[in-house]
Amino acid sequence: MKKINYEFREKLNQTLGGFSHNYCYQCGACVADCPAHRFLPEFNPRAIILQALYGFEEELIGPDSMIWNCTNCYNCYERCPQAVNPIEVIIALKNMCREKGTNPPSVDNIIERVKSSGVTVTKTELVKRRRQELGLPEFEINCSDDLEKIFNK
Repeated sequence: MKKINYEFREKLNQTLGGFSHNYCYQCGACVADCPAHRFLPEFNPRAIILQALYGFEEELIGPDSMIWNCTNCYNCYERCPQAVNPIEVIIALKNMCREKGTNPPSVDNIIERVKSSGVTVTKTELVKRRRQELGLPEFEINCSDDLEKIFNK
């Protein structure tokens, strides 16, 4: 039988967005509209919050963590009657994974892309052509000054 890991819980409490898991009374409202749960039943925001309450560090921020299946849709945020904001807790857990170095390699690629260009996706010819077809202006981001300030602090 596993014991509650209070040290991990305290670390999560100190992480931005992590404290609210303490208010969860496991009603399950967060699961009802979760698109990740709909397509991957093993993903369950309520179970993730319960694991956070128990302090199950390895399950939450280990290399095989289920949290990376979250789509960040914020449906759980809207539905939670206790303002637990499960997505905020999941984001806090993702940040803890990054600090621990257990995040998927694709996350490192996205971080590098944001650092270099300010966007999370690569601008492809298909995207350019599709924007033209839809009558949208060319997608340009010029945020190098802002990126410099953020990443070189």
